[in-house]
Amino acid sequence: MQHPGLRAVAGLPESALDERTAAGLPPSAPPAPWACRCDALVWSALPRRPRGPLGAAIDLPGAVCGALLSYSDSPVGPYREVLGLLAGSRGFRPSANVPFIAVDSPLSLVGGRLNWALPKTLAEFTGDLATGTMTATGNGWTISATARTFGPALPIRLAGWLEQPWPDGRRRTAWLTGRASAQPALVRVAVRSDGGLARWLRPGRHLGLLLRQAEVTLAAPIRR
Repeated sequence: MQHPGLRAVAGLPESALDERTAAGLPPSAPPAPWACRCDALVWSALPRRPRGPLGAAIDLPGAVCGALLSYSDSPVGPYREVLGLLAGSRGFRPSANVPFIAVDSPLSLVGGRLNWALPKTLAEFTGDLATGTMTATGNGWTISATARTFGPALPIRLAGWLEQPWPDGRRRTAWLTGRASAQPALVRVAVRSDGGLARWLRPGRHLGLLLRQAEVTLAAPIRR
């Protein structure tokens, strides 16, 4: 039997989980924390909040960031992912809210929604970050990004809070840590959507990073 709160996780309309898809999902997934290995293409743009009630509930000033990720190892096996987030800070610590996220793994979808209230939905992916281009396609939307790297790749540390609203009305945070090799990139992004995703996660050319051999751990959430 499917978990009753799975569809109640808040997100942008493009992250909506319809009843038919939810009915076909696994009933459970591995609990937090998750330790993963991945490559990722990350880019940033000027701040622009989602519209509507979800946007009003988010008070993180900062940048809008997009990312395409290819996981080689995780508690649910390899999978690919696309997301859009609002980046800001809580005091001196980076913090992010993710109102849009899609994956090609039903187990990752269930784990994301149950463990962290991440509004994961399903998508299909083509391309490969090894070649610098990847495309994600979901129900009524497509995101594609091509990276042109420049400069040296340097080791970096990753740390910050994931902050999500939960179906019970509370807001919970989870601590993310990791490390990766990061190379600067100019990222050409194309976004098509029947809804408002393209107005928020804007297309165009953006500065970004190509992260390789990233090792990240996302802890279990705590209440604020």
